[in-house]
Amino acid sequence: MQKAKLTFWQMWNISFGFFGVQIAYSLQNANISRIFATLGADPHDLSFFWILPPLMGLIVQPLVGKYSDRTWTRLGRRIPYLFLGSIIAIAVMCMLPNAGNFGLAVSGAMIFGLISLMLLDTSINVAMQPFKMLVGDMVNEEQKGQAYSIQSFLCNAGSLVGYLFPFIFAWFGIANTAPEGQVPDTVKYAFYIGAAILILCVLFTTFKVKEMPPKEYAEFHGIDPDKKEEKAPGMLTLLKDAPKTFWTVGIVQFFCWAAFLYMWTYTNGAIADTCWGTTNVASEGYQTAGNWVGVLFAVQAVGSMLWALVIPKFKDIKVAYVVSLLIGAVGFASVFFLHNQYALIVSFLLIGAAWAAMLAVPFTLLTNSLSGEHIGTYLGLFNGTICLPQIAAAACGGLVLKLVGGAQVSMFLVAGVLLVLGALSVRFVKDGKKA
Repeated sequence: MQKAKLTFWQMWNISFGFFGVQIAYSLQNANISRIFATLGADPHDLSFFWILPPLMGLIVQPLVGKYSDRTWTRLGRRIPYLFLGSIIAIAVMCMLPNAGNFGLAVSGAMIFGLISLMLLDTSINVAMQPFKMLVGDMVNEEQKGQAYSIQSFLCNAGSLVGYLFPFIFAWFGIANTAPEGQVPDTVKYAFYIGAAILILCVLFTTFKVKEMPPKEYAEFHGIDPDKKEEKAPGMLTLLKDAPKTFWTVGIVQFFCWAAFLYMWTYTNGAIADTCWGTTNVASEGYQTAGNWVGVLFAVQAVGSMLWALVIPKFKDIKVAYVVSLLIGAVGFASVFFLHNQYALIVSFLLIGAAWAAMLAVPFTLLTNSLSGEHIGTYLGLFNGTICLPQIAAAACGGLVLKLVGGAQVSMFLVAGVLLVLGALSVRFVKDGKKA
């Protein structure tokens, strides 16, 4: 079967729901450290709270891939999973920022927050993974780079909105401070509005995208329908037979995602200290820094969207990968030396270049090395190259922080070094078409 080309708007519709999912994800990334620090967490323990999100992704996404490969309903193969995940995420987004409002002791509020975080990240992962799979399912090899770039654009646009919500609400006069142990209203309202946008975006994709029925899917991907009657291979078998691209890109992913885990964990404490001169989580300066973190992460999203337009201009996608990561490394390192909140805008624009490459290049390389068979399971397994480095970095975060002197801003130098190592590792990546 000749693989038909999709129009720009067809590819846009496939990924549009990602905009809403990413708002939820960005609210989590920008505010988790702020929420748990406000509840009473010690800075040296903050990274441990970041183990839960990638751990849930490591468990959930391969399962979503495996079972959605075998699913077919009136709604399709992947869409039922993103719809279910989104419904749960919406409910949890209304609970998490209220962890300190139920009259619980600090330990009780922490436990409530941890359970809410676990449920939130589980549901976000269930909703997020189908979008990557839909591109692999419905887009031909020639257009996958463009389709993942569209997804990257929508991802960063969602991030931009989610990151800016607390800052915007504070600008409108909503309270940005709260009694000790409670999260400010600016953060709560951000989660509420994000939940509403999430369901609207997911409904849009649900009604606009019609997945291929099983017979058409098999023809599109050149799958022998008779093989579908055989027992599907287990995940360990698929890992053993994975293309070299899977493993070599995974090496790069390890360094990149560890670097960004440290950014998400320590930005709030770092700039509160260096730009506002405070480490008191109940102070107005610390909460103002928390809003500015959202602005900086939004700047990173803008930088990522702009750089995503540049990446396709490179003749060699691996060269684009290296250049992007090195630019991001410079951005990370510069945060250590800049103590002005506005100067940090430049730093986070540069960090956005690395983020743009991380969102698009690995999946383009991987999906071009796969057949349509088991693509959902492989993409779920590939998520391990995103989750495992974050788990490792989170588990070591407190120790690394002590080794670099205890100042949270020092972790940005560590992140810069990690991105340089990631850029050096690109030379080991095997092109899927040649493997």
